Amino acid sequence: MLHPDLLESARHLSDRIVALRRAIHAEPELGLQTPKTSAKVRQALEHLPLEWKEGGSTTGMVATLKGAKPGRRVLLRGDMDALPMPEETGLEFASTIAGRMHACGHDTHTAMLAGAAELLAQKSAEFAGEVQFMFQPGEEGFHGARYMLDDGLIDPLPDAAFALHIMPNAPHGVIAGRAGALMAAADQIDITVTGKGGHASMPHDTLDPIPAAAQIITALQSAVTRRFNAADAVVLTITQLEAGTAHNIIPNHATMRGTMRTLSPQNRLRLQQLVRQIASGIAQAHGMEAEVTVTEGFPVTICDERAVALGRTVAETALGEAKWRDLPAPIMGAEDFAYLLEKVPGAMFFLGVAQEGDDWHQCCGIHSSRMMVDESALPHGTATLAGCALQFLECGFA
Repeated sequence: MLHPDLLESARHLSDRIVALRRAIHAEPELGLQTPKTSAKVRQALEHLPLEWKEGGSTTGMVATLKGAKPGRRVLLRGDMDALPMPEETGLEFASTIAGRMHACGHDTHTAMLAGAAELLAQKSAEFAGEVQFMFQPGEEGFHGARYMLDDGLIDPLPDAAFALHIMPNAPHGVIAGRAGALMAAADQIDITVTGKGGHASMPHDTLDPIPAAAQIITALQSAVTRRFNAADAVVLTITQLEAGTAHNIIPNHATMRGTMRTLSPQNRLRLQQLVRQIASGIAQAHGMEAEVTVTEGFPVTICDERAVALGRTVAETALGEAKWRDLPAPIMGAEDFAYLLEKVPGAMFFLGVAQEGDDWHQCCGIHSSRMMVDESALPHGTATLAGCALQFLECGFA
């Protein structure tokens, strides 16, 4: 049974949702330790009949709401950490901590999840089963979801899991999603070519690592376009090249650093192997050695087809038929909700938070120091999260 009244109910909570969002936004915290943010969440929800789990490697928390009788278990997730960057929005509740900003919208994710806890607590006598509310730090590259899983905070595992991510350059109040790969795996590569330095006027007496590094970069770009099917996107970008100390000195080392993005576990492994093969082969051809280090980031975010269909039904029922969009292609960013979706069927959706009536194409995107959020869109997210939980508890993926 769907709940078309959820958006109106969420709008009644709008003041609380916005107040929590602004309080979190003003005091952004980084990484796996977000004690102030966690305390704000606990205070905002202290009046609800929730059972809390905390501790372990992070300040992550899982609150459980039980229905009238046993049944399915569903998890809703919101992340809490910010980014190490300045804020230039001019908002009255802008970051009070220099060099930190909620530029990825995690303040809104947490506030919308808290709102969903409020909504579902009001309906707990009407459903069977239980809802886990996962308040997670350390999404911005710190693997917070993996730590929370390893710490046993999500034990037992849910039967399904859902999450939202805002998009400030997407239409106001619209939910978007897709089945299959939604976001990419992200791995960091570091390549160091070791040669033999010397005077720049006598290169024949040296082993110059710079030409070898240049050939490695060119070969890596060619490999992506010639060794992988374009329909299964692979992105490799070298973003840093460091070598040398002066204009007349050939260095001993040249170091490259970059990112690899893939949309399937198979291509992820294949690309890692190919980078090692190319770097080592070219270095050896120049009489040198190349050391390749791959630092694995988040896995591919893969959404279950049934969970996406459920989300679409909820969005069209609770928000209106025009409030759903099918994403035509994955996004090559990465997301650590992927760790949950490796273990549990579920989906992540995007919520457009551009100012209603604005040309959303011109809005600043996430990770911009000028990113803005139309807070009137946040009840749409709260209603969607709550609706996904209710629909799954009542009907599963039927």
